[in-house]
Amino acid sequence: MSETPIISVVMPVYNAEKYVAEAVESILNQTFSDFEFLIVNDGSSDGSLAILKRYAEKDRRIRLISRPNTGLVVALNEMLSKSKGEFLARMDADDIALPDRFARQVEFLQRESDVVCVGGARELIDEEGRTLTYIEDPEHNDRIQELLLAGHSCICHPSAMIRRSALLKVGGYDESMHPAEDLDLWLRLGEVGKLANLKDKVVKYRLHQNSASEQNQTLQRNNAQRACERAWQRRGIEGRYENTESWRPGADRTSRHHFMLRYGWWAFNSGQRQTAIVYGTRAIAALPFAVEGWKLLACGLIKPLPKSDSK
Repeated sequence: MSETPIISVVMPVYNAEKYVAEAVESILNQTFSDFEFLIVNDGSSDGSLAILKRYAEKDRRIRLISRPNTGLVVALNEMLSKSKGEFLARMDADDIALPDRFARQVEFLQRESDVVCVGGARELIDEEGRTLTYIEDPEHNDRIQELLLAGHSCICHPSAMIRRSALLKVGGYDESMHPAEDLDLWLRLGEVGKLANLKDKVVKYRLHQNSASEQNQTLQRNNAQRACERAWQRRGIEGRYENTESWRPGADRTSRHHFMLRYGWWAFNSGQRQTAIVYGTRAIAALPFAVEGWKLLACGLIKPLPKSDSK
């Protein structure tokens, strides 16, 4: 790592002992190595800190901070204030960065000087690392901005690499917008430069089976709409908020059934037979008398898999 690294990687950690080692290793094994790795252990009560200390002792690029819990957005702004790099790369403690993520994103940002933030395509995986599907977000600024202004956060937060100067210019993350702080940030960054996504896959993004509370989902939707309304006002435009879909399973059986079906059909259509069987079984467990779960299970067991392009 140089005295002033090209990238500052920022990763908040809270009770992620099951996944954090794999997340850390995916950063340390990047083909582009000129980075500092800022990690805030945000008051974890599990074994996360012990794991992080072992890695920090072995790799001088890691700057580990451990203190009582303050929440995600405070941790992100703390790391931003301590960062030195030209670019800031987000990472989550339960995701996996692909080895050439940094190399691809740095090359893009150095070539496209008017772009202030770039994300990338992602593979969705479940809590056991099983592939569910592959998602490509729009690549170009105009379409990204159009979707953001309607409430669709079409830059995956842990895939993002941001010019630190632009992030400081817009004032960092807004704590009051959690858990829609990413959408709010993309909207503000989009007012000082262009936004982009790489067509290339850059992360494996983990979806947990454990449901978020309905209260948290309601807050997320409310703050996402508020972020859009503030952006409409700043830009002097009339907008329409469109994103009313739940983003994770609720605690009720009907919601869990719906999402188990979604994940299972994603897996089946991605050629992941065993994963489709797992989610067919989970859908049946949620609503045993609903035919859709049995249909998914039967297809997983006997139906020929669809042909899919290798990503």
